[in-house]
Amino acid sequence: MLVACTFAASAATASEAGRRAYEAVDPFIGTGGEGHTFPGATVPFGMIQLSPDTEIKPRKDAYGWAAGYRYTDSSIVGFSHTHFSGTGHSDLGDVLLMPIAGEVKLERGDSKVARSGYRSSFRHDDEVAQPGYYAVTLDDYKIRAELTASERVGVHRYRFPQGQAAHVLIDLRTSLYDYPGKVLWSRLRLRADGTVTGFRETRGWAPGRQLYFAMRFSRPVSGHGFHDTEADVAYKGFPPPGEKDPSKRAQIEGRQLVGSFDFNDAAGKELVVKVSISPVSEDNAIANLEAEVPGFDFDGVRAKARETWTQALLAIDADAPEPMRKSFYTALYHTLMGPSLFMDSDGRYRGPDNAVHQAKGFRYHSTFSLWDTYRALHPLLTLVQPEQRNNDFINSLLASRRDSPYGILPVWAFHGQETWCMVGYHAVPVIADAYMKGIRGYDTKEALDAMVASASYGPYDGIAQYMELGYVPIDEEGEAASKTLEYAFDDWTISRVAADMGRKDIAAQFEKRAGNWKHAFDASSGFMRARKRDGSFREPFDPTVSGYGSDYTEGNAWQYSWYVPQDVAGLTQALGGDAKLVDKLDQVFDAKVDPKIFEHMEDITGLIGWYAHGNEPSHHVAYLYGYAGQPWRTQERLKQIMATQYAPRPDGLAGNDDLGQMSAWYVFTALGFYPVAPASNEYAIGRPFLPSATLNLPNGKRFSVIADGLDEAHTYIGSATLNGKPLNRSFLRHEEIVAGGELRFVMQAQPNKAWATDPKLRPYSMSVGR
Repeated sequence: MLVACTFAASAATASEAGRRAYEAVDPFIGTGGEGHTFPGATVPFGMIQLSPDTEIKPRKDAYGWAAGYRYTDSSIVGFSHTHFSGTGHSDLGDVLLMPIAGEVKLERGDSKVARSGYRSSFRHDDEVAQPGYYAVTLDDYKIRAELTASERVGVHRYRFPQGQAAHVLIDLRTSLYDYPGKVLWSRLRLRADGTVTGFRETRGWAPGRQLYFAMRFSRPVSGHGFHDTEADVAYKGFPPPGEKDPSKRAQIEGRQLVGSFDFNDAAGKELVVKVSISPVSEDNAIANLEAEVPGFDFDGVRAKARETWTQALLAIDADAPEPMRKSFYTALYHTLMGPSLFMDSDGRYRGPDNAVHQAKGFRYHSTFSLWDTYRALHPLLTLVQPEQRNNDFINSLLASRRDSPYGILPVWAFHGQETWCMVGYHAVPVIADAYMKGIRGYDTKEALDAMVASASYGPYDGIAQYMELGYVPIDEEGEAASKTLEYAFDDWTISRVAADMGRKDIAAQFEKRAGNWKHAFDASSGFMRARKRDGSFREPFDPTVSGYGSDYTEGNAWQYSWYVPQDVAGLTQALGGDAKLVDKLDQVFDAKVDPKIFEHMEDITGLIGWYAHGNEPSHHVAYLYGYAGQPWRTQERLKQIMATQYAPRPDGLAGNDDLGQMSAWYVFTALGFYPVAPASNEYAIGRPFLPSATLNLPNGKRFSVIADGLDEAHTYIGSATLNGKPLNRSFLRHEEIVAGGELRFVMQAQPNKAWATDPKLRPYSMSVGR
């Protein structure tokens, strides 16, 4: 009986912790400013992201609406079923639905003109956003709209007013980042049983992307209209995306359809609409619908979504004052959206070759924003998601490589298609980090072969020159300094995996390549710079210059000159020692910088001096003080970043969340440690921001972080213990976390300049080794 009572108490405690975690999430965080998140309904890593769209902007104006919704807007165009969370570029916005009471208008209208088109005004006071659920009142129609979702199905519930005709409009013309000719073809069918199916192909960020859907209504359709806007669509002065030949600015013929459905018996009543999507076919979309939501139980789907989110958020049981709990759990929520599922219920998916493939033994995922997410998101997912989920990610990367006509791993992929966006071959460190942590539910030999193939694919972004010269030459390839540095880090992770597999030849080859960062270092200026083929640095040199055509990717020399996470000791030596490193770090943070210098670069935001927290190249920089024996300086800088770059409000993210990378940085930093060098199996200790937190690990063990005495006046680490024994080093090992136990800090008001200062007790670096 005692055992039963203990179990019941434990279950009750977990249930209460889950409820508190779920209720702490605020999906509106990041929907203002430059966060680019959406407030709508999805489940962890779901294929459906059902959310309101407030604007459909032309491509040149669409940056602020990358997620379809912006908190400062006051009208809604409709509810579409696919979105990115926090990206700096966009696409998607597929299958847009809008409930209408009264007259049906086919054009979406102008947000600045009241009652124009089919859009409707709304008020934030009437909005509700929770994980897996969204609701709003469409004021112009007096319709209450609610949204929820399963993995592949979005479910809508509309309550129509009395006395007006009830309709649902579907618009296949609209797309986020819109422009003439983006929708190449679309199709609508009303089948005999009342099921609506359709398809469209778009030529956007990912060219030739195909998506199919199926839709059913809880009430019979009393009438319908399909409106065919077939036309020759001109590209108006620019070629189709991806087409470099100006002569191919030809007219593109496409069918862009709008459908309207009437419901005579819905006035004053509820209508449930369920929509599934498929990368394969309309029949597969119907199968997905029947497999996941066979009925019209909106509340049942919502309850299941809530339970799924509750279990996912229970990966960390955090205790903190309410504002920080809200920020923390919303950040954790945002880390659990991508990579997203892109596979039908029968296991079929569409790959980068645009052919249909069958997943065997894994679930195929896409939406890999790898330049962003290899840094902290994927390392976090190894701690907060089941091993099978992480194996699914890696198997998906390997499958994409097998399906690719180029034989390399994805760079920035979504819906199975490659965009070639950003630089580096950063699927490599994602695989390497998982492998080094013992996550190996895939063919490890194939994984190493894929990593080497991606690092050896000469036609991509100057890799041929990099292999020839040891650097990417700026007179032959743009952003050459960044590419050299990022390739060198990726190479180091290959050497780690190869060494563990006993492949000494590959390990030696890529360890040597990992030192190529030295070719970018200019001792005379102390900055990383781009060289020309003749070995000279490009002149003139201005470390403040950024942007396309410069030496750097979305940054400048002040931001990129720290990008040697695999060899901070070597960088320290190159700069002249610990004191020089600290002095240059201080120059970064303390500089007086006019933000207007970056007006031409949308992504460089969240400035503290030259430090740009709104973009990923800066994310590890504050932790480098600890590598120089001054961990208390890291503690000071982290406090500064957390206080100025995050807040529990719609504009509470300083930059694009980038599919969870900004949020993963927050989760790690709040816990007290960060993976500066993925695949090192070490985390640099910063300082805790939560009084207590427990990781409920995938292996069933628990790792707790306690911060005794933490408050606004006591923000420095005085001492630390790991499982009751003194911890005098400024790093944690991955195996120490997954073994379970307790990390306890005693916080104090003044820096402890004696803690973790010994060079032997600093985090991993290639020049030191461990």
